[in-house]
Amino acid sequence: MKVLSIRQPWATLIVEGYKDFEFRSWKTNFRGKFLIHASKGVEPENMDRFRHLNLEYPTGCIIGSAEITDCIKVEKKFEDELIEKDELIYGVVRNRGGYAFQLEKIEKFKSPIPAIGSLGFWEYYDEFEIMDQMEKIRYGWVDKSGKIHEGVDANLNDDYRLQNPKEVMKSEVGTCWDQVELERFYFHGHTIKTYFLAYYDNQNCPTHTFLTFEKQGKYYWFEHSYKKYRGIHEYYSEKELLIDVRSKFIKDELERLNSKFDKYQLVLREYRKPKSHLTIEEFYKHCEKNMYIDLDRL
Repeated sequence: MKVLSIRQPWATLIVEGYKDFEFRSWKTNFRGKFLIHASKGVEPENMDRFRHLNLEYPTGCIIGSAEITDCIKVEKKFEDELIEKDELIYGVVRNRGGYAFQLEKIEKFKSPIPAIGSLGFWEYYDEFEIMDQMEKIRYGWVDKSGKIHEGVDANLNDDYRLQNPKEVMKSEVGTCWDQVELERFYFHGHTIKTYFLAYYDNQNCPTHTFLTFEKQGKYYWFEHSYKKYRGIHEYYSEKELLIDVRSKFIKDELERLNSKFDKYQLVLREYRKPKSHLTIEEFYKHCEKNMYIDLDRL
């Protein structure tokens, strides 16, 4: 769903029913329901003006929703009408210009949803909507010439290139590396981490990447590419989550490789967003520059 980030105190004044116009320098043709995100930035001089209302002004979270029913160019006559209606709320529009988004069906959420904002309208998906989107993606890869490969074959090591989210949407195939980047795109606004598991056995060097998110004090492993464990798995701690994923990876890969496990060859790293079109070697190097996770010290 579309989201608009609004500074405090204005976000709260909207969801509390004091303000039914939101002002921007730009025009929008969008009409319909959107989410109201209270951005981390506040306007201290205006916060003081509304102290007497005794309202709460949370930041960095989605606090409600509304519908945009009109977009009105702000001219003097319209300014005068708003100021006459409520000078305390709308006095700031004097000589401002721009556009006013008319808001109706305003709703305040009982529990704010932590989220990272963005400029303009941006999209927010919950984890179940994201899983629905990921169901379109098959396991496979795209080589440097753009050819699609189902599954994994012998050419992967030489010809693989990491896709960006739009490319994964178009090809509808991806390894776990590619799929995590699409998940990262859909999870915009959420607090997420991405991890790289690798077993350096000097032969096959199996890896797995995965995404986690935190919600209301619990931790979730979001898994699509690893079909055996596809789903959204809940944990009480980050350590419990990482140990579980690592244990499943060890069991499955050792059974597949029929080899003896050496714990010193298994590495877990939290990694940041990589550049697009990396080769396998370049992707390894990117992850290896990122934070090593020592589960015994978590």
